[in-house]
Amino acid sequence: MAEVLLLGDPRLRVRSAEVASYDAQAFDALAATLEEFRRVHGFGRAISAPQIGIAQRFIAVNLGKGTFFIVNPVVTWKSEETFTMWDDCMSFPDLLVRVERARSLSLEYVDEQGRRKEWRELDQAAAELLKHEIDHLDGVLAVDRATDLVVRREYERNREYFDAKVDYAIVPTI
Repeated sequence: MAEVLLLGDPRLRVRSAEVASYDAQAFDALAATLEEFRRVHGFGRAISAPQIGIAQRFIAVNLGKGTFFIVNPVVTWKSEETFTMWDDCMSFPDLLVRVERARSLSLEYVDEQGRRKEWRELDQAAAELLKHEIDHLDGVLAVDRATDLVVRREYERNREYFDAKVDYAIVPTI
């Protein structure tokens, strides 16, 4: 497991390089960090390599059925239809930010075995998650897209009030 970099760390602002060759140690560290974060915090569906200080374009994802990797993702399409949500992030676990995201998108990427993949017209949950993680690969954080902010403790205390201010709420996979 690696330490998750926190908001303010300049390494989170670097545009990541494409993965040229598979580094098992780096992929294993990212997967272990995701699983440990989920165990300790009770949330977390994905983490990007830059969040543990690896400036390469890969993401570990766990949607409730085990971890898989998305390497060198490219968004090939996004819907014009958008929605608002309270987004959270492992790099600022005590903060939620209100953002607007595309309702769907399509990706091309490589899996950890080097096979080219296409994931077309992702559902809303996967689309918002992967756009968040791809932003990390570009050095962009959810706080950069924020239209409002709330401390997690206050959100939990007044969830009904805050949820009424958005169109969609994240469904946990834990």
